[in-house]
Amino acid sequence: MGSVIGDILPEAIAVAISPIPIIAVVLLLSTTKGKGKAFGFLIGWLVGLGIVGTVVLLVADPAGASTDDGPAPWVGWLILALGVVLILLGIKGFLGRPKDGVEPPMPKWMAAIDQFGFGKCLGIGFILAAVNPKNLALTVAAAAAIGAAGLSTGSSFAVLGVFVVLGTIGIALPIAIYLLAGTNAVNLLTDLRHWLAIPTPAIISVLFVLVGATLLGDGPRKLLG
Repeated sequence: MGSVIGDILPEAIAVAISPIPIIAVVLLLSTTKGKGKAFGFLIGWLVGLGIVGTVVLLVADPAGASTDDGPAPWVGWLILALGVVLILLGIKGFLGRPKDGVEPPMPKWMAAIDQFGFGKCLGIGFILAAVNPKNLALTVAAAAAIGAAGLSTGSSFAVLGVFVVLGTIGIALPIAIYLLAGTNAVNLLTDLRHWLAIPTPAIISVLFVLVGATLLGDGPRKLLG
């Protein structure tokens, strides 16, 4: 089981450091009743990652993702396809990265984030985790790798749980700072927001290419069993 956790670690890290969701949580914490809204976003994020991963595992089990001879061929093809998708997303993000020192424009919905209630924050967290193409591809890739590892059902879902927790660290960090830093939280969160907005998109793009390249290398191995 430990080796499978190591296999999905790059995908979990890439999900965890997604800048837009982290910035959204930082902004929510600065609004009225921000703590409750941020926890709503966190819950939606956890549920989103968990549902996508669970669906893939439930589909993979009847489809025979793992056999006595090793991973099923369709797993290898899926991982190859996801590798290509992630590389293309990484290249697109890198080419569209902001110029040095320039903060990129935020999504339009963030302009009204101070008006969001708990339910809307929960829904936004779910959408960014489960519907966003980048996170969706990463979560499907991780869950497919788990399903192909030949683990018991309980162990497979335990590894998926590890992936979800690791993928949530970036979202949980601003909340932890807010709860622990007291009066210094505002300044710390503001610094975190600006740091994430400028260099992180380029870092994420490179990470996507690296994860995609890893999947491209892993796909043939799974095809060959």
